[in-house]
Amino acid sequence: MTPLAITFLVLAIVVVWGGLVASTVFLSRRPDVAEYPPGAVDDHREDAAPIEHDT
Repeated sequence: MTPLAITFLVLAIVVVWGGLVASTVFLSRRPDVAEYPPGAVDDHREDAAPIEHDT
């Protein structure tokens, strides 16, 4: 392998495994979401359901 190929191989390994390590550390520090976006179970969106037509 040429030195350029080895350099790109090492760079790709660092990016992939570095992302895995970073995401694991982030999830271990903040495992739960502080606030959920709208659309949760109890926001009563089922009251405004789309129209159902009889066919």
